[in-house]
Amino acid sequence: MIKLFDTARRTVVPFEPGPIVTMYTCGITPYDATHLGHAAAYMGYDVLQRRLRDLGHQTRCVRNVTDVDDDILRKARELDVHYLDLAAAETARFDDDMLALGMIPSWSEPRATSAIPDIRGLIEMVLDNGCAYRSGGAVYFDVATWPAFGQLSGYDHDTMLALAAERGGNPEDPNKRNPLDFVLWQPSADGEPSWESKWGPGRPGWHIECSALVLRELGTTIDLHGGGADLIFPHHECEAAQSYAATEEPLVRHWMHQAMVRMDGEKMSKSLGNLVFVSDLRKEYDPRAIRLAIVANHYRIEWEWDEHIMIRAADRLERWIAAAMGESSGETVAVDEVRTALDDDLDTPTAVAAIDAAAERGEAVIDAAMLLGVDLAAGGVDLDPPTGGTLPT
Repeated sequence: MIKLFDTARRTVVPFEPGPIVTMYTCGITPYDATHLGHAAAYMGYDVLQRRLRDLGHQTRCVRNVTDVDDDILRKARELDVHYLDLAAAETARFDDDMLALGMIPSWSEPRATSAIPDIRGLIEMVLDNGCAYRSGGAVYFDVATWPAFGQLSGYDHDTMLALAAERGGNPEDPNKRNPLDFVLWQPSADGEPSWESKWGPGRPGWHIECSALVLRELGTTIDLHGGGADLIFPHHECEAAQSYAATEEPLVRHWMHQAMVRMDGEKMSKSLGNLVFVSDLRKEYDPRAIRLAIVANHYRIEWEWDEHIMIRAADRLERWIAAAMGESSGETVAVDEVRTALDDDLDTPTAVAAIDAAAERGEAVIDAAMLLGVDLAAGGVDLDPPTGGTLPT
């Protein structure tokens, strides 16, 4: 049995899905290159899928692409390019980085702009159930209709207000009844993309996109929803509220969040500019070493990037490859130890240590490493490979 920390319950609990596991992870807003924080955000869900498949489950993990929102529209204006051209180019670069890192491909990777009819339909459901209102040409979710608002994050009112202001929630909007109300549909500014709706031409808010895509791609209630810890509020809190308001069913059975990667004392983010790009690391290091640098850290514990991390990861990869030379794959003590570690809230540092010890003893490590997505049997890996190819299964 796998046990995972559940954000909503704030404790480690059994994760007991059926034969087909439905998962949704919030994807990128493609206006810049993939950084190490992105890679870490998806690595935990990749390792989880590998262990679930090892146990005999099928996994259906959907990862969206937010190809229309304030950030990508702003960047497209700066570059004087069409926002969809920018999104396509950066999504291709992201997918190539994920390929290089050995990520299991998404079961589906839908774009926000593909879901406009679904979004309009979901907003209409929320309005019909009395949980939203029209004001100033926009449609807002009324948090007063959702007494559980704040229970996912566990934040108090003042903290939610501060985070809403920091993360695009615009609590000062005079059209809102409550500063924590959030936009479902908004009028488009001059030069922005616009779609027709019953509430006037405009575009969707940020949060409604993911609720609509979960419902369309996976159904009313899914097994697990995840993303970076910075998405707990407001994004996932708002998703949970609007989805229940529309369907009267819970959106998620289990919430799983990835801790932030830090650099220079701050979380690694595009807005701060303190970034280490995966594409730059690939010019110097085997992508398997980049993967090892990430999985050496527990998904729920923040960690600080420094220049020595990749040196240690590359050395570890060399030792594992040396141990694997001439080895035939098969069940080993290390495999059992890795499985036990992963079943304990995806304890990848303990799993890595178990493989280190097995390599030191000269024992088989190929299958144990594959549980972490590190393919020691693949042979040499070209640095900075061209785009294209087939993702591993």
